[in-house]
Amino acid sequence: MITTTQEIAHFSIEDYHQMIAAGILSERRVELLDGLIWEMSPEGTEHTYFEENLAKRLERLTEGRAYVRENKPITLSNSEPELDIVIAKLPRSQYLEHHPFPTDILLLIEVSKSTLERDTSVKKRIYARENIPEYWVVDVAGRKLIVYRSPALGDYQQKIEFSSIETISPLAFPDVEIAITQIFSI
Repeated sequence: MITTTQEIAHFSIEDYHQMIAAGILSERRVELLDGLIWEMSPEGTEHTYFEENLAKRLERLTEGRAYVRENKPITLSNSEPELDIVIAKLPRSQYLEHHPFPTDILLLIEVSKSTLERDTSVKKRIYARENIPEYWVVDVAGRKLIVYRSPALGDYQQKIEFSSIETISPLAFPDVEIAITQIFSI
């Protein structure tokens, strides 16, 4: 039996943008991760509900101090993921010309149910390599918040899991306190 090894085609940000402009990806929900185009999972009702809860709360708590983006891409060196929530620096008008770059990002948040493995491995390492200071994963099935901080050496050096009885403050906003129960409130 003969086995062959095939190379995987990697795409640059420029290649990806050209495909978008040409309409090649217009009927697909995809994102670029480490040069590979990944299909995005459809959002379930729980995912949507909890993402909206947290985004609206963060918008109120950071009003006038940050820009909260929902379900929009960010541009990294060889990735353009579409996150559930991005807290970016103001002014909002700068994003008319480009998606937020790593230096614009204060906090990234993924709400995760079916993609927990990818969100806590592939995506986590990408964000750490880009020195994004803080990354949260809302684990819908586990009803907990997984927080990654202190990026160094291609990964986050700190991982903290918060349960329903605890509160958290984003690094960029130490005066903002969010109870974990508020993320999962109905």
